[in-house]
Amino acid sequence: MRRIYKICPASAWREAERQGVYRGSTDDARDGFIHFSTASQVAETARKHFHGQTGLFLIEVDADALDQALRWEPSRNDELFPHLYGELDLGAVVNVLDMRARSDGYHDIPELMP
Repeated sequence: MRRIYKICPASAWREAERQGVYRGSTDDARDGFIHFSTASQVAETARKHFHGQTGLFLIEVDADALDQALRWEPSRNDELFPHLYGELDLGAVVNVLDMRARSDGYHDIPELMP
């Protein structure tokens, strides 16, 4: 099982749980897909887009369960990033992890599966 990760405000994730589906953030809606990161990309994504934010979850997803809706496309530094064209079925979620913010604004990233 390949894993991909989504950083998400806890409040948005709790709403997704109530609705039974995650439709993405405002940025995702603007871009037309849900942005994900690989295990090796999470720390830089957190630094670049979530610095200083608290109350975040790291959503761990089974990439293989997303089938054709998941595309690997070049993004930051020409690295391939996973992009989901469609809603995230919560059945593909493996784990929901707390992302603890430190006093310097960065986050403690848990050990992740690739």
